[in-house]
Amino acid sequence: MSFKDQASALKTKIKSSWPYTLAVSVIFLLALWIRIRPSSWVFLSDWGFLPSDFVRFGGNDPWYHMRMVNVLLENYPHRMFFDYMTNYPNGSFVHFGPLFDQMIAIICLILGMGNPSTELVNQVGAYFPAVLGALVVIPVYYLGKTIGGRKTGILAAIIIAFAPGQFLSRSIIGFTDHHVAETLFSTFFIMFFMLAVISSKKNGIRFEHIKNKEWNKLKGPIAYSVMAGVMYSAYQLSWPGATLFELVALVYAVAQYILDNFRKENSDYLGITGIITFFVSLVLILPSVHPEMGFSMYFYSWFHVIAPLGAIVSFAILSFIEREFKKRSLKTYYYPLAILGLCIFGLLALSIVAPSLYSVIVTAPDAIFERKTGGASTIAEATSIFYPYEDFTYERVYDYFTAPAFWASILGIFGLIISLIRKPKSEKLLALIWGLLMLFAIYGQNRFAYYYSANIAVLAAYFGGLVLELVKWGQLEEGFRTSVKSMKDVPNFFKSVKIEQIFVVLAIFVILILPEYNAAIAQSAGTGGPSAPWIESLLWMNSSTPDPGMNYNAIYEEPEEGETFHYPDTAYGVMSWWDYGHWIEAIGHRMPNANPFQAGVGGRRNSIDEENQPGASTFFTAPSEEDATAVLEAIDPDPGKIGARYVISDERMATEIFGAMAAWTLDTSGYNTAIFVGNEYTSIPTMRYYNSMEARLHLFDGTGLKHYRMVHESWALQSVLQSYEIAYKQIFNYYYYNQLDDGDPRAKALLDENSTGYVKIFEYVKGANITGTAAPNETVKISTTIMTTQGRDFGYFQSTTADSNGEYEFTVPYSTTGPISGETQFDTAPISLYVVSYGNTTKSVSVSEEAVLNGEEIKI
Repeated sequence: MSFKDQASALKTKIKSSWPYTLAVSVIFLLALWIRIRPSSWVFLSDWGFLPSDFVRFGGNDPWYHMRMVNVLLENYPHRMFFDYMTNYPNGSFVHFGPLFDQMIAIICLILGMGNPSTELVNQVGAYFPAVLGALVVIPVYYLGKTIGGRKTGILAAIIIAFAPGQFLSRSIIGFTDHHVAETLFSTFFIMFFMLAVISSKKNGIRFEHIKNKEWNKLKGPIAYSVMAGVMYSAYQLSWPGATLFELVALVYAVAQYILDNFRKENSDYLGITGIITFFVSLVLILPSVHPEMGFSMYFYSWFHVIAPLGAIVSFAILSFIEREFKKRSLKTYYYPLAILGLCIFGLLALSIVAPSLYSVIVTAPDAIFERKTGGASTIAEATSIFYPYEDFTYERVYDYFTAPAFWASILGIFGLIISLIRKPKSEKLLALIWGLLMLFAIYGQNRFAYYYSANIAVLAAYFGGLVLELVKWGQLEEGFRTSVKSMKDVPNFFKSVKIEQIFVVLAIFVILILPEYNAAIAQSAGTGGPSAPWIESLLWMNSSTPDPGMNYNAIYEEPEEGETFHYPDTAYGVMSWWDYGHWIEAIGHRMPNANPFQAGVGGRRNSIDEENQPGASTFFTAPSEEDATAVLEAIDPDPGKIGARYVISDERMATEIFGAMAAWTLDTSGYNTAIFVGNEYTSIPTMRYYNSMEARLHLFDGTGLKHYRMVHESWALQSVLQSYEIAYKQIFNYYYYNQLDDGDPRAKALLDENSTGYVKIFEYVKGANITGTAAPNETVKISTTIMTTQGRDFGYFQSTTADSNGEYEFTVPYSTTGPISGETQFDTAPISLYVVSYGNTTKSVSVSEEAVLNGEEIKI
């Protein structure tokens, strides 16, 4: 074809496609608008206590990504692989893919002319997921168009633009996490892989064409295959678990090879497409591989080299077997048996040659498709979409997709199956297998709902397209192409539209699109992220606690295998539940013991008979102060140090998610009991709960504890959790208060039945040792009143009995003289001296901060 003919063909194509290009552009802008609606929840200009450049990112992982971006910009082009500022005192290897952070960093460097400001970095980071989420409209349109025509493509684009649930929440402004990049690049991968298969099959390419260098025939299929490889690599460099979509490609390939073999068709096109695609991905992943990670699925390791290499070999073997079958005229039904036999043989051989790799491969499907139990079942995104609790339900399905869209996608699956039975097409088989595997994936973990949103869009649109065909939509499209040459022709075109066509379009809009739009508008009214009390408390921690002695934005070498990172003597950990680890690191600039990678959680994984490992779960469920402190001592390998200097609790830990802490220990019984109230049973906490370290800290303010003192309290937060806290206190006062021993510090007074600070920060200290003498075996008490940051006071109280010589001792955590330079600048402290009393004697005692920090003795 001459250049003139090519130019003419391109001009004709542009003329015929401009309405669809315009429509997709408008849909993209609508998708972007939906995602940036709640910008006022991210850029908090009306929160007066915040720095001017502060941006409230959503969730947990977005904060960690922004930390990674800032470290990257500080050390560009070098990226942090080992993070010493989390999972203290071990640190954590970073399993996040490098591409997502690199894209943000490069944009910042370009816009900031090599020196971007903090404000610019935060703004780019906040808007980035919204742009990526809106861009998903493009591959979804082309996938819909490929399997069902332009009408299906436009409908698919509209559905994904308004798709609520996981996809929207992970692509909304401020949710700067790699999940939206996963969705974008995995969908582009499927799109280009589908186009490569179609192009290769249409051109009838064979391995002989490569041997003979017939590039004119090969250039189109190769271009699509290379782009599929690039997109798969982009997906893999966004998330190390991208082999999920390699599984999609391989399952499809096996099905397509078998189908082609039964239909006596040549499958070289498929082998060439697969080999080129995964060869490109193999080359592009190599620079990011860390050999020291072995065959890990979760870090970029040799597994991520072996996986595409295995795909290349698989496509080559499948093509070779197919050729041999045709060459030898073997019966077609032996072909699937040959594939099955080779798979079994390959796995057996691998189990002998490389048992560690074999273990990763055979357990990988369970990690994706199997329902979680134990502590893992408390990870919100890892639970099954159909089993958010114990029983099967569609509740979460409808929340994430809307009922009409979900069931339309199921009908779309059946539509594809019927179509494949009538006339098999490779693109429809790929769309079907992609959709089914993602459906199985959300059964295992609801987090993959952001993938299935793309499937929902394509499959529901395919079903919608089938409905449109019932009213001869194809004729209407053809009429549009032939009669509408410019915008002035549109009015005349509408005269040819039939009433039944209008009715079907309205029905699709009302039944399918409108519910999604309404759900998206409701969901985009606000965003998640740390509450004001958490932000305020962590900013206080950043400025009012000692510097741990680490360069926050520096890149440190990871420790050698078998060794631990060497921290300076000034380093310390912050104990809180794992949900909050990234906030502590990114906002507070301090080192959490546990983080949202579930590092530092402790507890058990398989059986109650296992040893309960030290970590956040064992600390907060510890039945006494002594047991909790033993956990902190066990966390740090240095016998002279303790694993955490500060402990942060919030109202949610004390009420809503305490059960999750217990679940990680696999010891969940006895924290609640059923009582008969009115005409039904209701569950209330037991003394096992009230004796836990979490309850002692948050509900009882740490009163009576010897080594833990409250140093900061945020304001209360009006929420349903506030009523839970009040209810827990009322239950304690009514059912358990009178059962306490007289010497229990909590027997001093009834719990104040009001909500307290949402976030409370405690400090572990050696405590000052107050000693004195009284009559032998006499009861001795010590008390003071603590005033918190919020002007709330509570009583601190201990009781002991003098020994046979009349000697007694108290260890107290609060100083009465105030903070000292270089140490915690606490704003919660006693408002008076300690009072020691026994018999008719009372004595006032002043305790210095030095005595508290150094464990000094104070004699009365």
